[in-house]
Amino acid sequence: FAKTLDDRLIIKEIKKIEFESFMKFAPNYFSHINQSYEFGNQTCLAKILGIYQVTTRHAKTGKETKHDLMVQENLSFGRNVTRQYDLKGALHARFTATSDGAGDVLLDQNFVNDMNSSPLYIGQRAKRLLQRAIWNDTTFLNSINVMDYSLLVGVDRQRKELVCGIIDYLRQYTWDKQFETWVKASLVVPKNVLPTVISPGEYKKRFRKFMDTHFLT
Repeated sequence: FAKTLDDRLIIKEIKKIEFESFMKFAPNYFSHINQSYEFGNQTCLAKILGIYQVTTRHAKTGKETKHDLMVQENLSFGRNVTRQYDLKGALHARFTATSDGAGDVLLDQNFVNDMNSSPLYIGQRAKRLLQRAIWNDTTFLNSINVMDYSLLVGVDRQRKELVCGIIDYLRQYTWDKQFETWVKASLVVPKNVLPTVISPGEYKKRFRKFMDTHFLT
């Protein structure tokens, strides 16, 4: 992905199926965002400003190539984020080896380990607002059949704040994802552990439970 020169926005190339998926639920999405502002409903969706299809032409051959692009707010704009986590609410295969680089994006197991060894506490009111936002957004995403989204959490130690937003919510639960769920459940995932790819309803429940459990007050 790329960022705009002022660092406010992220421009990311997306898959065709994600482009088509967003075009289907875009009216519902903008209605959800509008209601959050109009009625003061809590939301933590990273705001999508638009989806664009850009065509480029090769200077010599004249061959045209289409690119599907998403423009989204940069959650870390104006922040000194020194650590980031991408949380899906699953621990299986959700760990990455850490390095000294501040740009590393860590995963769920890293988050749990860090919360055990060096907890980051949030206030009771902040947790209630986060819970309400996650509840509202996951209810909406489930209603449009979306799963596999993440909560991106940035640690701003300078302000002593956590910056949170739900990202990667373009993919709907289609037949290929259902097949992937069946394969992972049958062949890969240990017993008593839900596979990474599950139905939107199950994903919502797992996501909420993880965030309720591991954000400490």
